[in-house]
Amino acid sequence: MLFLVDRIALREQALGAFKEHMPNEPRWPNVGEKLVAKDRRIYVATYPTMLNIVRDEVQHLSPHFFDFIVVDESHRSIYNTYGEVLDYFKTLTLGLTATPTDIIDHNTFQLFHCEDGLPTFAYTFEEAVNHEPPYLCSFQVMKVQTRFQIEGISKRTISLEDQKTLILQGKDVEEINFEGTQLEKQVINSGTNTLIVREFMEECIKDGGGVLPGKTIFFCSSKAHARRIEEIFDRLYPQHHGELAKVLVSDDPRVYGKGGLLDQFTNNEMPRIAISVDMLDTGIDVREIVNLVFAKPVYSYTKFWQMIGRGTRLLETSKPKPWCTEKDVFLVIDCWDNFEYFKLQPKGKELKAQLPLPVRLVGLRLDKIEKAIACGHVDIAEREVAKLRHQVAGLPMASVVVKEAAPVLARLAEENFWISLTPQKLEFLRAEIKPLFRTVSEVDFKAMRFERDLLEYSLAVLSEEKEQAATLKEAIVEQIGELPLSVPFVKQEEALIRASQSSHYWAKAGEDQFDELVARLGPLMKFRETMTGPGPVHLDLTDELHRKEMVEFGPQHEAVSITRYREMVETLIAELTEQNPVLQKIKAGETVSAEEANALAELLHEEHPHITEDLLRQAYKNRKARFIQFIRHILGIEALQSFPDQVGAAFDQFIRAHNTLGSRQLEFLDLLRNFIIEREKVEKKDLINAPFTVIHPQGIRGVFGPAEINEILLLTERLAA
Repeated sequence: MLFLVDRIALREQALGAFKEHMPNEPRWPNVGEKLVAKDRRIYVATYPTMLNIVRDEVQHLSPHFFDFIVVDESHRSIYNTYGEVLDYFKTLTLGLTATPTDIIDHNTFQLFHCEDGLPTFAYTFEEAVNHEPPYLCSFQVMKVQTRFQIEGISKRTISLEDQKTLILQGKDVEEINFEGTQLEKQVINSGTNTLIVREFMEECIKDGGGVLPGKTIFFCSSKAHARRIEEIFDRLYPQHHGELAKVLVSDDPRVYGKGGLLDQFTNNEMPRIAISVDMLDTGIDVREIVNLVFAKPVYSYTKFWQMIGRGTRLLETSKPKPWCTEKDVFLVIDCWDNFEYFKLQPKGKELKAQLPLPVRLVGLRLDKIEKAIACGHVDIAEREVAKLRHQVAGLPMASVVVKEAAPVLARLAEENFWISLTPQKLEFLRAEIKPLFRTVSEVDFKAMRFERDLLEYSLAVLSEEKEQAATLKEAIVEQIGELPLSVPFVKQEEALIRASQSSHYWAKAGEDQFDELVARLGPLMKFRETMTGPGPVHLDLTDELHRKEMVEFGPQHEAVSITRYREMVETLIAELTEQNPVLQKIKAGETVSAEEANALAELLHEEHPHITEDLLRQAYKNRKARFIQFIRHILGIEALQSFPDQVGAAFDQFIRAHNTLGSRQLEFLDLLRNFIIEREKVEKKDLINAPFTVIHPQGIRGVFGPAEINEILLLTERLAA
């Protein structure tokens, strides 16, 4: 039996599972084995490994060597890249995928001889969770988003302390202006990552001791992002000596094998947190995972649910591990509103399957031949036909796909076929020959990419598409300009490199020049030094929670989100209103006495200790309202303004009453408004110190007159009262 996987980590996982459940069946490969052995019962291989074996005449396997093939993670890339493996072996094949049936690609169904949308067997997540006993574990979602993620990073959202720090560092606060979506791309803010790590440590499902987090995967956007998260864990929790969280990425050799990082995460108490970039998104099976943290946005619906699947495995009760003795639910901490995204766009934004570069090159060449014939440029058509024939001759003849196409290729061996390429012949080449080039792998892809760009440019010139040609030419000139003359091989072509940088060269360039560039500069593209620009801006600004705030209530100090707390209180008040006469009076708009209000507050607190005036003020962001006002608000009798809204409304009213204010005065008031919202109070001395001295060295005295200053002080006193 052959078990095909798409990653080395999954190969090791599968080998471990076969060893556990079928210990007496000989397996391939054993540690260190490179050449395929033919005396085993179970074979586990990655797609590239098996493709090389199929094409290797030395390690020859018969098409009937395997009795059964299992294809793990069956998806469209199999059809595009590794379909040759399944075409070669003539045996029963079973494809496995966690992808929802309405998302599976047409070609994948076709590969397994199924009708579109109708797999041989499907079992939904809901069925698995609701089965008695359940086969999979359900999950809860906590949405956590910071202010910078929601509102971006700008002068308006940066705290006053950080503004002062930036000014001392010589940075212009006005120049800092990033959208929340640019985090971890154009701007990196360590404060945002630190806040996410702190919130995770507070909210995550812990082990039996209630201190350390249970096994967790952090999904990060890049390797650099993952390393930054790891550094934050090490800095915030030094008592764990760097063992609490580890980065697991596919190109790190320390990840694999017995005792490797993945093995440690799976079988040891530490690390508790695996910080992953793509590697752990799919397929990895660690039953003890109880937390998943989406520290990046995900746009693929398929990938999103595969990532969720990492937490759905139930524990093996016969093999309990000390750090996870029970699991009836796992927690998903969504830091990028992914669940909301898929509510609005249920199927996400699936990436289109890309054609392999050799296939695209042949397609462009056929387009150019067709265009040249149509325009009467016979010489250009003949030149491209010669190149196409050379490409056909270079097809890997050992490939099973190419071997099976022998009757089709035989037609091209006839000279008469090439004499006159009719539309029917061109269509034949597109339909039958072009797909064969997906088997081409032993080529210089950087040189081929340069050839493709030049071919695309020459086709645009031939088609008289001037705007597209100009855009393509700029990209080609940029690539040539990135060739390092410090490399001796590149230095030899300095004259051509410098000439091809000029507009004069391109004004006269024709097919001979295009071929010369491909022949002489194409092989040098592997030395190209891409100009990446200055890179992202690095900041260390304090971020704050925006969408999830925590409150404690009750004798056990239970914690819930503000949203959940408000829902709970409002539901409870609605239920009690049917029985409680004081609540009924309030709902009817009648006045209640102070004694009745106090009695109601005591009753609610005794029976439901999480309903207190202080907690209601936190939950409804109003630090002045009294208990009875919150009850009236919950019953829909009275509207409450949050403190930021109160401050904003007061300043708006002040500005309307003083309609002759200048731009500097308005800027000062905007800064003062944010200062009060952040600090909740202001003293006279604050107004002549930083950050107000940024607007004028004398602070408020340099911006307003004495009468206006008195009015502003009265406004601030009223708000802070």
